[in-house]
Amino acid sequence: MLGLLTTSPSGLEQLWFGLITVLWLGYFFLEGFDFGVGILMPFVSKDDLDRRVAINTIGPVWDGNEVWLLTAGGATFAAFPLWYATVFSGFYLALFVVLAALIFRGMAFELRHRGGARSAAWWDRAIFWGSALPALLWGVAFADFVHGVPLGANATWTGTFFDLVKPYALVGGLSTLSLFTLHGATYLGLKTDGEVRERAQRIARLLAPVTFVIVTAFLGWTYLTAHSRHEVGLVPPLLPIAGVAVLAVVGWLVRERLEGWAFIGTGVVIVAFFTTLMLNLYPNVLVSSISSSDTLTIAATASHRYTLEVMSWVALIFTPLVLLYQSWTYWIFKKRVTRPATPSEPVATNS
Repeated sequence: MLGLLTTSPSGLEQLWFGLITVLWLGYFFLEGFDFGVGILMPFVSKDDLDRRVAINTIGPVWDGNEVWLLTAGGATFAAFPLWYATVFSGFYLALFVVLAALIFRGMAFELRHRGGARSAAWWDRAIFWGSALPALLWGVAFADFVHGVPLGANATWTGTFFDLVKPYALVGGLSTLSLFTLHGATYLGLKTDGEVRERAQRIARLLAPVTFVIVTAFLGWTYLTAHSRHEVGLVPPLLPIAGVAVLAVVGWLVRERLEGWAFIGTGVVIVAFFTTLMLNLYPNVLVSSISSSDTLTIAATASHRYTLEVMSWVALIFTPLVLLYQSWTYWIFKKRVTRPATPSEPVATNS
């Protein structure tokens, strides 16, 4: 079977599995908080001025955050083309929903201020759903990678869309939805002032224990299932425990107004969450729920060695440049966003 063609991945194949993991971690850390801001916008805003404040916290950076998604997808296509093709074949409808949501969300950021109040209200709905649906579906997808999908021989997809939304995957989706929303709440607490900040902190205090319960249940389910299958991969037990422990103190950090530490805390939990999934997946890339012999592995789905070598040099040269540029962007827009005194004034930033 395909999964048994090569059982031991080479160093380059392991390197690119690791790099793709890092790209996804970067995407979820950065895009997680602007998904959260989009989800929370109706709840932290009492009028259009408040909504402008919320949007302006992510306005300069949201499109840069999505570069990490494009890079992760492109790297997967080049390094593990069979993995990429199989995911787009079996997850086609779910990925189409994610893509449509991201497109309408991006349009909404650019167009909501160009029409009247009624038009802006529709674009605000696009921001909400364009943030909530990907936040949910990314968790469903990564849970399915680990738990298994109906793959037959030669990476043949034998299931339907409903095979992707089993209870484990739905709990994974609720985990990312709640975690990204909490990440967005801590970001708003860090980046805004006045009433928007106060509302975001109240929501974070209420959401922290709910997120703790959901994420703890999901990570526990993940680890126990893998352990029962003797497929714990590379995951040390302390990794999910550390993530849950940090999540347990986020609510306290918010109450104490330690906003920077609260934001770092939710970011650490996101990194621990997805690292647990990816390391638990290793050395596979997509588990078959039909037969372990049909599971796709790193070695069986990787590109030719020469392709991986060229990609490694390209990554070595350009990755530091991208990191420097994005770091500079966040530094330039590091100040808090404040509500203007009158609707005609621009939304301002304070140090």
